[in-house]
Amino acid sequence: MAKARKPASGTASWEKSAARGASKPQKKKALAPPPPPSRGGVELVDPRVQAQLKTYEDASLLVHQQKFAKAKLEFEKVLGGPSKELADRARMHLRIVEQRMKPSSEQGPRTAEEHYQRGVTLMNVARWDEAREHLQKARKLAPKTDYIFYALAALDCLTGEAESAMDNLKTAIQLRPENRYHARNDEDFAFLQEDPRFTELLYPEKDGTSG
Repeated sequence: MAKARKPASGTASWEKSAARGASKPQKKKALAPPPPPSRGGVELVDPRVQAQLKTYEDASLLVHQQKFAKAKLEFEKVLGGPSKELADRARMHLRIVEQRMKPSSEQGPRTAEEHYQRGVTLMNVARWDEAREHLQKARKLAPKTDYIFYALAALDCLTGEAESAMDNLKTAIQLRPENRYHARNDEDFAFLQEDPRFTELLYPEKDGTSG
């Protein structure tokens, strides 16, 4: 951009030049404002986007907790916007959730993962006995898989089996320590909230013990 030539000296000279029809100095373009704060590339200035992101994060946690039906409902809320990027992410996860909610093939589940998926699907519709049967088969086929033990612990809580719930949850945490933090916010474990063993297991830092 060509700059306007300044007068040789003083304001008066500039005014004389203007009177003779000289071009006025062009205004400089304002600097662009700094980009808004973001999380994962998603703008958070709009409160509606913040609320949409919170719903997305809640849905993601539900997926980890194997609560696919609830996660599906939350992801569907995210699709309403206003952030297109979050809506696109939610749409992708929604397809995965819906796939995991489908029953296995007509021949029935064969692998540990198939039994696990069937068990969790049955848990979501409160078919406890059938769910337990499939989760136990999954555990037998994959005895070192943390999320199978976690699902069994949740099922035990939902059916009032405190001892079994504690054993399965302890194993899930031993196999993957992060399960301790997920269980703290998992409403499926409300049955154990008053059990001191549950508190010791989830909050070992309070008494210096480890999981």
